[in-house]
Amino acid sequence: MRVAAAVAMVWLALVLRVFAAEPGQLDAIQAHTRAEAGKLVLIDVRTEEEWRETGIGTFAVPISMLDRAFLQKLDAAVGGDKTKPIAMICASGVRSAMVARALANYGFSRVYDVSEGMDGSRAGPGWLARKLPVKQP
Repeated sequence: MRVAAAVAMVWLALVLRVFAAEPGQLDAIQAHTRAEAGKLVLIDVRTEEEWRETGIGTFAVPISMLDRAFLQKLDAAVGGDKTKPIAMICASGVRSAMVARALANYGFSRVYDVSEGMDGSRAGPGWLARKLPVKQP
């Protein structure tokens, strides 16, 4: 799985021409609250295998960063509006940060990273440890 994630990072970096834009940061509670209120679109960029293992956030849209149609699916999720707030989440915040930076450089103007991810990181305990609701994709 780590090899696939590394390959995906390289692929997405090449496709989206990642440079240096920095996304905003949200913790899992903020992401959940805003997604539930319809104030942002939460995108789970993990793999299908990861979704099956843990579920996804109740209001999250599963679009794997490995999906070659990632941008098209993201565009559909935001209704073509690149100014709509979006937040990326992965397992521990590494992949989501990379995708969030890439999207900011691709023209999305209100991009956030859920840096603690589903499993937790230095940024916080994570979605699952916070016992936020999940659903099966």
